[in-house]
Amino acid sequence: MNRMRRMRNGLLFGAAAAGLLAGTVGCGIRATTVPVDVGAAPSRVSCDTPAQPGADPQGFRASVQLLCGSQLVGVERVVPLPEKSTARDPLALVAQALLEALERPPSGQEADAGFSTGVPQNLSAGAPRPGDPEGTLRLSRKPEDLTPIALSQIVCTLAGSEATGLGSGPVVLGGPDADPPRTWECTDAVRARPESIPTLGDVVRPSGSPSASSPMQSPS
Repeated sequence: MNRMRRMRNGLLFGAAAAGLLAGTVGCGIRATTVPVDVGAAPSRVSCDTPAQPGADPQGFRASVQLLCGSQLVGVERVVPLPEKSTARDPLALVAQALLEALERPPSGQEADAGFSTGVPQNLSAGAPRPGDPEGTLRLSRKPEDLTPIALSQIVCTLAGSEATGLGSGPVVLGGPDADPPRTWECTDAVRARPESIPTLGDVVRPSGSPSASSPMQSPS
């Protein structure tokens, strides 16, 4: 009697399992013992700029272009004038202050919001060489030796700062050698894809040519 009862229960369990399997297949769900890797959840950054302190009598306000979410985003900062700079040229003085702001690691709030910088440390700005077009800025490294992101940050920061007096015009950069300076522009495409900036800009002819840039102005 007990043996027959166990056999009957086994048949009922098998029938129930078969029915469950059939229902699963009928619903279009296929069982698998292999784990499926759907990839990591997409990461998102806010790119929210934190509040900045008030005006500094020894500095000026500027929009410093940092990298966030693979594009350039302006962060408003009070940029102090460089204390140890020996440059007397207003162009070089303002540019050096902006370079130091770009070199500085983002604050904790900025880093949490997704900001970073690609501008290398100890990059300095100098006055034009004799014969350079007006408005030329000489860097301590050749612009073409910088990474595209660093070059984009520098060009867009200089072009967007009221202290330089450039407006949206081109930025004229040269290296420490005698190579002629070149021009770069900060366009919407460069802001959206900073790695797409041309490695070599257009060669600038001496002052008076159509490609020469306007002079920079000292900060008020």
